[in-house]
Amino acid sequence: MNANFLQTPIDYLKGVGPNRADLLKKELGIHTFQDLLNLFPNRYLDRTQYYKITQLQQTNAEVQIIGKITHIKTIEQKRGKRLVATFIDETGTIELVWFRGQKWIRENLKLNVPYVIFGKTNYFNNSFSMPHPEMELLDAHEKSIRSAMQPVYPSTEKLGNSGITNRVINGLMQQLFLESKNAFAETLSKPLLEQLKLDSKKEALFNIHFPKSQAHLARAQYRLKFEELFYIQLQLIRKNLIHKSKIKGYPFDKIGPNFNTFFSEHLPFELTEAQKRVIKEIRNDLGSNAQMNRLLQGDVGSGKTIVALMSMLIAIDNGFQACLMAPTEILSVQHYTGLVELCKKLNTSIELLTGSTKTSKRREIHKKLENGELDILIGTHALLEDKVKFKNLGLAIVDEQHRFGVEQRSKLWHKNEYPPHVLVMTATPIPRTLAMSVYGDLDISVIDELPPGRKDIKTVHRFDANRLKVFRFIKDEISKGRQVYIVYPLIQESETMDYKDLMDGYESIVREFPQPNYQVSILHGQMKPADKEYEMNRFIKGETQIMVATTVIEVGVNVPNASVMIVESAERFGLSQLHQLRGRVGRGAEQSYCILMTSHKLSADAKTRLETMVRTSDGFEIAEVDLKLRGPGDMMGTQQSGVLNLRIADIIKDSEILKIARSYAMQVLKADPNLSSEENIPIKNTYAQLVKYRNIWNYIS
Repeated sequence: MNANFLQTPIDYLKGVGPNRADLLKKELGIHTFQDLLNLFPNRYLDRTQYYKITQLQQTNAEVQIIGKITHIKTIEQKRGKRLVATFIDETGTIELVWFRGQKWIRENLKLNVPYVIFGKTNYFNNSFSMPHPEMELLDAHEKSIRSAMQPVYPSTEKLGNSGITNRVINGLMQQLFLESKNAFAETLSKPLLEQLKLDSKKEALFNIHFPKSQAHLARAQYRLKFEELFYIQLQLIRKNLIHKSKIKGYPFDKIGPNFNTFFSEHLPFELTEAQKRVIKEIRNDLGSNAQMNRLLQGDVGSGKTIVALMSMLIAIDNGFQACLMAPTEILSVQHYTGLVELCKKLNTSIELLTGSTKTSKRREIHKKLENGELDILIGTHALLEDKVKFKNLGLAIVDEQHRFGVEQRSKLWHKNEYPPHVLVMTATPIPRTLAMSVYGDLDISVIDELPPGRKDIKTVHRFDANRLKVFRFIKDEISKGRQVYIVYPLIQESETMDYKDLMDGYESIVREFPQPNYQVSILHGQMKPADKEYEMNRFIKGETQIMVATTVIEVGVNVPNASVMIVESAERFGLSQLHQLRGRVGRGAEQSYCILMTSHKLSADAKTRLETMVRTSDGFEIAEVDLKLRGPGDMMGTQQSGVLNLRIADIIKDSEILKIARSYAMQVLKADPNLSSEENIPIKNTYAQLVKYRNIWNYIS
């Protein structure tokens, strides 16, 4: 069928009209025939059975009855009116009730004509009633495209109130199939259909809307899920390939004295196999003529910083500058001190630029940047200001990317003739299925082993009733010269309540750990930056033994002497947050501990989160559990209900189909990058339509 037919505005479908079209657009986003065709049912009802009124049970189940309406009346009630019709069959009587849309319904009901009614029954005062039934005249019912499984389409209250019921949408779908004669063009190639034994597009669309059986439905769903995921992957992989062929990068063709001297003489520890592998992947990217676009995932403490530094040294050896951008001032200061320490025997100049850098210092940094005296610049969003101009930025490293928007990153790209190479680092392990979809256009490197000598952090869950034992344990650790974090939740909506919790906690800690034997620091979001810095530094220097804080310390704070992390109200934290917090300890050679404190009242999800934390410290396993519990939208920190606005596939439940779809998309593009072969014509056409009418970025929020 001609693809243009499916782009016909929905207003032109028989039975729609301007008012309905308007509602369908606003409520369900249905603008064209194509949109209606892709409105897939949420669930299906078995409509093969007809009940007699005397057979009804008090189950509140959905039933189907054939009968006639004999009377209609309007009954006044406390609030508004209700419309009541008496419906009979040869065995008894049931009342049909409407609380809204009464005028329209009353005008359209026919007396003493056979109807098929369908809906949930209520039982009250020894008689049955059915509120807002679906109704169809018996002869229309017998003529329509019937299927044993009745689809139930997504709807909204507004649609229901305006008379656009499930039956109406079902009728429009039948009309669409009649007008198109079900002549829908195939969208996948013959080899794909044969290799995967998939239904044709025509069969799949018919059976998703009018399935004859569960088996027909299952085949249709598989085919359509595969297709949806296949095209998303095709677009992402193609974007990556085009990026590599079109967006030129600076080729860093030599590995010079900075890199070699550091590697052979100044490495503070032996690199792990994973670190070596990742550095090799980055070296290959930097040496090609294409711009590097790589995501580096590594669990807390896996040694991403050393990989970042060695990548920057390659840039410097090739006569370029590098920058590292971090989401918070504390984190950028930490990166700065860490890198200065690592580079102290090298001849590299490193500066730090944040919101609180003094004006005179800023001017000096700007000057050195522009004349090329400065090799590495580390900082926060301050790096994005227009005043910050590099002589030749060759590599940009972005830490904790989900805290920076795409727009912010593109500002960095435009500081040069060519875009710099980009390395995005995250300590939030992203499950493979999600990474393949959300970052499918980036190359992904994973550091999946911890440096030697790291001891596993012992994690336990304790109830509030055990608090005194926990205090005793803290005193023992402090007596060994260790330091302790005590973290309280922070949920923006209730900042006052959280602040109170934090202050109450702080006071009880100070009572339990009095001066002069103990010193306690406090850190929270309402403090001035200078005060935060002061308290953090006291803790880093070991002047205070206990740090009471909100999640300000979640990302990147590094105090090797801190060996205990206590998380208060741990049930109020998400899994990835708990995992990040736990990563603040275990940075020294001593055995470290993470204690999750909760009340006895726990939801099922909270129990799963706590059990997962106690069971494993593998960030990727934790991320998989997190994805199952929260869904992709929340996990990526987007406000939308899902990161992928998918029509039929589910990235979690259908992760196996996603892997198959990605591998076939790669296969197809490897063999035929431009999709120009005869057999790939259906794929090429569909791809062109998708890019034209619904780009990949509509799927990814």
